Amino acid sequence: MQRTYLALAGLALAGAGLPMVQPRLAMASGLFQSTEVDADRFAVLARPVGDSDWTLLVLEQLAAQPSCWQARPDGLVDPTLNRFDYTGICNRYLDSNGYSLRVADQDLGTTYRLQVQQVGSRLELQAVSPRSSAVLVVGRAEVPLRDRDGFVSLKLEPGWDLQRRTYQERSLTHLYFASPAPLEQLIARAGGVQTFRRPPGRAELPGLAATLPTLDQRDDSMGTDRSGRAIALQVIPYSEANGGGL
Repeated sequence: MQRTYLALAGLALAGAGLPMVQPRLAMASGLFQSTEVDADRFAVLARPVGDSDWTLLVLEQLAAQPSCWQARPDGLVDPTLNRFDYTGICNRYLDSNGYSLRVADQDLGTTYRLQVQQVGSRLELQAVSPRSSAVLVVGRAEVPLRDRDGFVSLKLEPGWDLQRRTYQERSLTHLYFASPAPLEQLIARAGGVQTFRRPPGRAELPGLAATLPTLDQRDDSMGTDRSGRAIALQVIPYSEANGGGL
């Protein structure tokens, strides 16, 4: 049964356009590294959805002009990239394929999700997980008014910053909301406790759906560098010695 699962996982990776890689290697938390970015080239925004909801959007300015966003006099942000072909000028990071959480140099994208919640007149960029009762507040903003065409600029909390995912020193089109503090410390600060405990001696294997990019995603966050070239990941043939048992 274990060998059958690993074989199917390998086929799923190959079908998504990635090289055949031993699944446990491809999903290892240490597979990717990160590097600092110029924060002035990014806008972390809350986009209004419907009557009361919000979603997270990150914009990146690649070229000097034209501007991908512009501050409005009323305190909101105008996403000006919607008015021109922004190919090669702007990058958009729309969902978990484009951004995730990284804490103490560990990827937490399969266990934490980022969401924007309104609390009174304030917005909070929150990282939440079913494994913890704590809500980690990554960023905040005051809402001057609600306008379907106006976005709210979120300011990251002290100790949090944006970083770029790298693989073997190559920059990828995936961003991290990153903190150097250990997860246990962040949870304690938030007044929560971890509620999930893995059975002793049993390794965790995150779901494939949480780790594979969608085929129609504009920015490939895992398998290419920023020039669009495919990255060859290490291939480890399956054998009873290295593939048996989880």
